[in-house]
Amino acid sequence: MGIGMQIVYLGFPGAAQLEAEAAAQLLRLARFGALVSNCHLAIEVLRPNRTGPHYDVRLDLITPAHEFRPIAHCAGDNAEAAIRGAFDLAEQELETIAARARTH
Repeated sequence: MGIGMQIVYLGFPGAAQLEAEAAAQLLRLARFGALVSNCHLAIEVLRPNRTGPHYDVRLDLITPAHEFRPIAHCAGDNAEAAIRGAFDLAEQELETIAARARTH
């Protein structure tokens, strides 16, 4: 069926470009469908009134057993790069979990 995703934007209305980036990144996690059933992505703008925005991206994974696995925050001046960073960390964590499962 695939991994579901919910996206929330905090401090700004969001953008189709960011949703497209998140959807593309979610495809990277498809091979971990046995470990993840859903994820929650929060994209928050932290400096809306300064010279440029600064984004904080949080990704939480939900397992098929409904366990919550938060991924470390990624931040930066480019929201798309921060989204990619969050999914990089998620992929690394899921690879570690999958490797542990194979050895046990």
